[in-house]
Amino acid sequence: MVDGTPILEVRDLNVYYGHSHALQGVDLTLGSGVLSVVGRNGMGKTTLCQTIMGLVPAASGNISLAGQSIVGQTPARIARMGIGYVPQGRRLWPSLTVDEHLRLVASSRGAWTIERIYATFPRLAERRRNNGGQLSGGEQQMLAISRALLLNPRLLVMDEPTEGLAPVIVQQVEDMLIRLGQEGDVDVLVIEQNIGVACAIAQEVAIMVNGRINRVMDSALLGGDRDLQQALLGVGRHAHDETPDPAATRQEAAETSGEDSLQRIYLSNPKIPTRWSRAVPVHVIEGAARTSSSISANNVLPLRPADHSRGSTVIVAGTLDTKGVELGFIADTLKARGVAVRLVDLSTSGKPSGADVPAHAVAAYHPRGHSGVFTGDRGSAVAGMTEAFERWMRAQSQVAGVISAGGSGGTALVSPAFRLLPVGIPKIIVSTVASGTTSQYVGASDITLMNAVADIQGLNSITREILANAANALAGMVMARRTAVADATDKPAVGITMFGVTTPCVQQVAAGLSDAYDVLVFHATGTGGRAMEQLLDSGKLSAVLDLTTTEVCDMVAGGVFAADDTRFEAPIRTGLPYIGACGALDMVNFHAPDTVPERYQGRVFYEHNPQITLMRTTPEENTKMGQWIGEKLNRMNGPVRFLLPEGGVSALSAPGQAFHDPAADAALFAALESTVRQTSTRQLIRTPFNINDPEFAALVLEMFRQLHRPPARAMEA
Repeated sequence: MVDGTPILEVRDLNVYYGHSHALQGVDLTLGSGVLSVVGRNGMGKTTLCQTIMGLVPAASGNISLAGQSIVGQTPARIARMGIGYVPQGRRLWPSLTVDEHLRLVASSRGAWTIERIYATFPRLAERRRNNGGQLSGGEQQMLAISRALLLNPRLLVMDEPTEGLAPVIVQQVEDMLIRLGQEGDVDVLVIEQNIGVACAIAQEVAIMVNGRINRVMDSALLGGDRDLQQALLGVGRHAHDETPDPAATRQEAAETSGEDSLQRIYLSNPKIPTRWSRAVPVHVIEGAARTSSSISANNVLPLRPADHSRGSTVIVAGTLDTKGVELGFIADTLKARGVAVRLVDLSTSGKPSGADVPAHAVAAYHPRGHSGVFTGDRGSAVAGMTEAFERWMRAQSQVAGVISAGGSGGTALVSPAFRLLPVGIPKIIVSTVASGTTSQYVGASDITLMNAVADIQGLNSITREILANAANALAGMVMARRTAVADATDKPAVGITMFGVTTPCVQQVAAGLSDAYDVLVFHATGTGGRAMEQLLDSGKLSAVLDLTTTEVCDMVAGGVFAADDTRFEAPIRTGLPYIGACGALDMVNFHAPDTVPERYQGRVFYEHNPQITLMRTTPEENTKMGQWIGEKLNRMNGPVRFLLPEGGVSALSAPGQAFHDPAADAALFAALESTVRQTSTRQLIRTPFNINDPEFAALVLEMFRQLHRPPARAMEA
């Protein structure tokens, strides 16, 4: 991706075969790297590939390669523009040798040469004198991929690269695709039915259903979500299969016998097998084994808010090679309080630990498997284990709480995975960094950091007391959650983002909702937006009114209250109705005046208080913000209403105020309107009012009532 331009962008693409509507408004963006597209047979995946290559004409819509439209170009021209194609079925010449195939397309320019091909695929070097018709299926696929790479494309489009291959060859192709993504020489769009391969090679997977891109989601979530795979792709356990669920059978047997003793349960296929599945190594089966008792239920299900509401098991996680005694003490303290525990080892030394979940079982969740964790280099190994533990945590259910203990490294290792859990699930880290700057560990979550006081190096009079306090505190939280009874008078919660310069608007809207809803206000200071979105993901919020999106300003211009790339992603994931506005998109936040970067000298500033300095955004910055927000809105599947207050986006941009700049506001609104693909459900709404005017608040409330049915209690009242 150059200057933010995606390497491939497909917009509202429609393709017909006679009267059959094969592609129905397909939208797909590959910024860079590898993107997998999965779907059942007949969903339009191959048609998408062929349309990108110009082999099938598009009825309408657009396809851009690095910002340049390729619709209407011939296949030869598209190939010369930088797209390599590996078609389904390979399509080799049976009478040409491997070497002749390669020399037909090789050139003296570019990173990919025949020598590099032979180094990448040693098997092809061995078979260089054999004709295409004499090659095995795997060798033919290697040759088809090599032929495309020798064109030195900017984008490689691959249609079913593992179809019909033996498992060992599938693994080789998978490894090659992972290397391509890591090397960064070429971006790759892969059409693939093998869910394991699709999720292993890409961070994101696009799911195609009935000629449309149904959603784009994290590959780890799809890889661990049996129900979603079954619903969208027709894989996993089938409804007509009456074979008893082994887990259910074991649970019933345990209940009948009344046994409370622990037992190890092994699954010969830890992941749901398909016809492409490879044989499962013994160490993976051992690593995936779980401990079962009458008070635990560790079925491997995707992380969902409801899964944890009555969770039964506490996870004690950390590096057991250096903190085994301390973590074992925490686990024993919890067990003494009657809490079920799973001890998870996150060590990268490779030493055995006796944990319930050994380190290699967690490492298997890394996109590159064990090789992505046990690298021999401490820095990359810890980074790999951090990612693997995040993915492992996503696959867990029935989590009652999590706890760890360690220094700065151990805290950084566990905190990203802990942050994934819904707000309300108890999370404690006993840490030597708890008394310092902690935002990088806690983020927008409700992690509790407890100061270790003394270094966590063995058990002594101090560490024993601190660790016992932490374990007992967690046990108390877990038990209280088990016995808590929901208040029948609880109202559904609504989240609203606010800044000081949008406070009048939020107060008016909150007053209009307070009778029927529990209104939660989030201060838009970088973590506020993330906290609101985390609660939306956790199912704690029934709706959001994202009226103050100012954190995007600081992200674009380098302010101190910046959002990150995940902003707006929760409404995209949940599909719930989204109401937003341009609140405070006129300002960038810095601390005291002497902290403002030198490059901004000469700009318009406003001293909010001695510690906060505001800078007016320019038309150029507003254009970038409008485009960025607009792309996020385009990805939302639920109803969208986004308001453009022409009378000013904050109290400071009203006529006569310090930040009044109609040209800057106009640039913001124009960028949004040129970027957002408006439909009957996705709408930008211009209003002549200032965001703090009563008429603006009334409009917000009217739209909210249109999109949200009032609670039953409110209707009864």
